[in-house]
Amino acid sequence: MEDSASCSSTVDGLPRESFLARTLARLSSTQCLNVSAEGAAPVAVVALQRYLSEKSEGLDSYSYDVTVTDGVWRAKCLVHPSLNGLVHSNSLRTGGDIDITQCSFVYDERVLGHGYICVEKLRCGAERSALLSRVKDVGALPMLVRRGMECSAALRSDAPLQVSRKHYLSLWNNDDPEGDIWTSGCSSSDTVLDVSKITLLCSLESCFRKTWKPLPLLVKIIHKSRLRYYGKFELKIDYPYQAYFEVADQSGTMSLVLWNELCPEFYQSLSVGTVLYIQNYTLKQSYSNRSHPQMDHHRMKSFNSVEICLNPRNPISFLTLVSPKTVLPQWGLPEVCYQFTTRSELENVSHNSACDVIGLVTFVGRVERVKNKGNKGPEKYWTYRWIHAVDGTSDLPFVLEVFSTSQPEVFSRICPMTYLVCTQMRVRHVEGSLPYLTSSCETETFITGYHKGQPYVSDPGVKRFIQWTKTLKDNVVLQKTAVGGHYCYPRPPQAFSQSIADALTQAPLVAAADLKKELETLHYREHKKVAIQGQITAVRYMKSPKTSRGTEEKEVQDVSTDACEHAVPDTHKHPSTAEQTSVASSTSASPERISASGRKRRNPTRKATKSSLNRVSAMAKRRHNDTEEGQEQEEEEEEERDSGSEEAQDVERRQQLQNQDSDVMSWESSSWLKQRQEVSEHLVRGGLHRASVSRRFTFDEKNVLLQQSNLQPTRWTAEGNADITPGVCPGYYQVTILGINKQIAVDAAYLPVVRSDEPGAVGLPQDPHDNTMLSCLSSGFLCPLRDTGSNGESTLPEPEEVLATAPELEDTHVVCVLDLCHLGGDEMEVLINKVYRVTEVSLN
Repeated sequence: MEDSASCSSTVDGLPRESFLARTLARLSSTQCLNVSAEGAAPVAVVALQRYLSEKSEGLDSYSYDVTVTDGVWRAKCLVHPSLNGLVHSNSLRTGGDIDITQCSFVYDERVLGHGYICVEKLRCGAERSALLSRVKDVGALPMLVRRGMECSAALRSDAPLQVSRKHYLSLWNNDDPEGDIWTSGCSSSDTVLDVSKITLLCSLESCFRKTWKPLPLLVKIIHKSRLRYYGKFELKIDYPYQAYFEVADQSGTMSLVLWNELCPEFYQSLSVGTVLYIQNYTLKQSYSNRSHPQMDHHRMKSFNSVEICLNPRNPISFLTLVSPKTVLPQWGLPEVCYQFTTRSELENVSHNSACDVIGLVTFVGRVERVKNKGNKGPEKYWTYRWIHAVDGTSDLPFVLEVFSTSQPEVFSRICPMTYLVCTQMRVRHVEGSLPYLTSSCETETFITGYHKGQPYVSDPGVKRFIQWTKTLKDNVVLQKTAVGGHYCYPRPPQAFSQSIADALTQAPLVAAADLKKELETLHYREHKKVAIQGQITAVRYMKSPKTSRGTEEKEVQDVSTDACEHAVPDTHKHPSTAEQTSVASSTSASPERISASGRKRRNPTRKATKSSLNRVSAMAKRRHNDTEEGQEQEEEEEEERDSGSEEAQDVERRQQLQNQDSDVMSWESSSWLKQRQEVSEHLVRGGLHRASVSRRFTFDEKNVLLQQSNLQPTRWTAEGNADITPGVCPGYYQVTILGINKQIAVDAAYLPVVRSDEPGAVGLPQDPHDNTMLSCLSSGFLCPLRDTGSNGESTLPEPEEVLATAPELEDTHVVCVLDLCHLGGDEMEVLINKVYRVTEVSLN
């Protein structure tokens, strides 16, 4: 080795068993290397990093560096732009294996001694690398560097391989700080300050546009915004960031803007309550289109015409963080004020008002992404998650839509049983749903472990909440927790409309042909809500969700109806982990095994099951009868026929289910067999996956649950890499929707809410319905919801009873609201959110 300090810097003398070393050695004699199947060996992905491209590569604005290891060496490589789609779908991911089948070595012609491997073709292998499990410390493996390029800093440091870019971005959004350039914390100064020559904020407006030498400012931060990245291809700024702060002194409040390199240096250290001594700042006219926090409760005058700018140069601003113990009362700096709202007060808070909340988290949804359509620069995504939190003042939780707040260490660790504080949340009132709160640009979040030293700890509302939590028992609260799964709020309105006024609350109506494009262009964890119009032509009850990577767990094809009854577990209480394991194993058993066990029990239960179906048939017919007496008489006749004519009952059942196999729970419209032959395309990519089902939180599985509900990490870690018991799902309905022009069909999953303690039950309309297939699809739940605190017998219908009413869907024109989400790899979630009858559609 020529560079013993780094353990390696040349190819000479490398172990022969190293695939990466052999590949780099062969690249010295060829410009482009095709790796044969015999010469290939899987390498594990340990890091995947994103940054703004040097130039636009097709439709993508970003480049990716991937760090791989063969267990002997690590190599940092550039991902060829043609492979970026593998990152977008999370097929190329940390912790997995890949086979490099073609690569080249690229010299940077503008920089001496800098070059790197470019991976041009690859195959994605195992999701979980067996190789990584054998490496004790990946970070200790030496980095592979070509001879003559030992001084290439980009290969060793946390910087992009394309040296025109100086820093990495967060892998999935542009809001979070990412990498070593972000100083974790600047120490405050105990230096005695000369405050005899400071100026007050109230005097700055009169100084604007005048020639003057700015006097120092002594202010306190009372609000902090998330980061804003404004990088563009043509922009020659190394660190294009800005962050807004609202600062105050005894005269009032004003906005302060931190620019460019000062953001990585100071942003992490500047917290609400921090006192700043500022020198060499500039003033500029305020940007009118940006958001502002609501600060009426501070009862201070706001100076909004100008804002204070801190720049890294021209001129260089000087910023001193004042130690809290040296802050003097005579400086007259105001206290930070909060406006905590309890859940019982929320209904009375006006729409779009700002408030602060504290609660005990009971549900945390998976992190999803939504495209920022208003962004004029390179395409970017916002990341967000849904949270439920209770504060003891109401039986209902806060429903919180929390977007990334540039606090990734907090955002990624939100889990049930933690105390959550969210500041500057905006109230949203939507017709047909309970009010919810969404985050603003000025929202900050804090969880257990991050509360110490925050100004709100002395707020009376916070103290009352802490006293309430002391009355709780962990084991009781744990029974009401949930993590992950599909969640969407608020519910669609009662009537569907395409009016401009409803554009923010309604899903856009798209053609069936456009739905295919929507599915094909979704990125990893991107969520979209769309509506299509057409007819429901088939419904099938499925026994278990799909496993990872879109493969279907073995479905029950021949199950007796009594076995179907057992597939719906007793949910009067939350199942234990052992019970969940039992249910999961039973739903994945082979069809032959379940079919055999079903046949053993078929005869004793057949009569009762047919009687149940006939009763449901009678219920469906009642809607067409004129009198209550006629309804009762018909039901009695049906029950009599049950004991007298087995053959007639079989005919009736076949008519209801449109299927000769009485053990397959499905229905098809009379015209679907012919229409299926005529459709140009049947989209069957979607469905219910294991990731679609929420599960109960446990402290033992906390790290694994956090990892699975968060986005794929930039860097691989061994933590949370184990399997967990999936959430219990007794079954779901697979619904086939035929587009209104009968050219394209799509399969979508429908998972009705069945228990009052499910996350999806919050905010559901309480209007009872008759549990027909159409009313269930329209309402989103089975009626009445099971109360897990009750020991009474469940009155919910069985799946076959719901399916018996499916014939009313025949030739019915409907509008279906669909939730689309890309779960990674080839997993595509397509779920029915709501189905509208034509009578519920507004044509205005």
